[in-house]
Amino acid sequence: MPFISHNPLPIRQIGDPFVLRAPDGLYYCYATSDPQGFKAWSSADLQKWTDLGLVYRRPADAWGEADFWAPEVVLHKGRYLMHYSARWGENHSLRIGVAISAKPSGPFVDVFNRPLFDAGYAAIDGHVLRDDDGHCYLYYSRDCSENIVAGRHESHLYVVELTPDLLSLKGSPVWVAAPEQAWELRSGDEWRWNEGPFVLKHAGRYVLMYSANCYASRDYGVGVALAESPFGPFIKAEYNPVLTSPSPEISGPGHNSVTLSPDGEDLLIVYHVHTDPLHPDGDRQVCIDRMGFRENGDLFVAGPTLL
Repeated sequence: MPFISHNPLPIRQIGDPFVLRAPDGLYYCYATSDPQGFKAWSSADLQKWTDLGLVYRRPADAWGEADFWAPEVVLHKGRYLMHYSARWGENHSLRIGVAISAKPSGPFVDVFNRPLFDAGYAAIDGHVLRDDDGHCYLYYSRDCSENIVAGRHESHLYVVELTPDLLSLKGSPVWVAAPEQAWELRSGDEWRWNEGPFVLKHAGRYVLMYSANCYASRDYGVGVALAESPFGPFIKAEYNPVLTSPSPEISGPGHNSVTLSPDGEDLLIVYHVHTDPLHPDGDRQVCIDRMGFRENGDLFVAGPTLL
């Protein structure tokens, strides 16, 4: 029987949800959720959730001073690594850091008292893809706060291979995508976004899911791009967006992750929507819907839904 989610979930006042299915049989949801770190929730069925509190708490001497955003967790060689975004106290610019824990419930502790890397610009929304051959890649967004293109602020997506321990870069970042399709330009001409990357593989191709438009607008949504290599070139689907606001009751569905249903039968998209659809802002809540691929390879989302 297809998975049915009772949206929105009881995970609120959050953003950028990421769900990990751990070997202990539980799902863990991490999200932008606290000025001093990250909260998490656990569930056996993706419907009833237990609040675990802060699983990463900013230490007094942390490299990150504020704006703790978009945590994602990967199980790697018996340890849980959290890649997250924060504002670097050294120069007040956004960077990606990495913390580690023996358990998915934390506590997560910074590996370094510095960002994972410094490319000389603001970087957010780190996402790790483990490929079939064991190589791992970090996708991220070069944030529009400091990226000026033709006089506009634009967020672009990049990818770089990681070393086997996932704690440093192997090579130089490669440009992946920029806002260019008509639906991605609804927030105006001065500020444009491609952010929140999530990559999965289907039929041998790399499927990049990403979000566009301002996170605090109802135009925030999810698009798809396809490639034959983890480095691209990624070609955006003509049928974009795959997730958008269909009615006044739903606003700004975006910044997604993907997991499997408890029975392993359904691909599920996890994303946030605005808590108050009439006044979209940073107050968001979690939704889950089924997604999949049509016979021709097109990705579809059976949502967004509210039940």
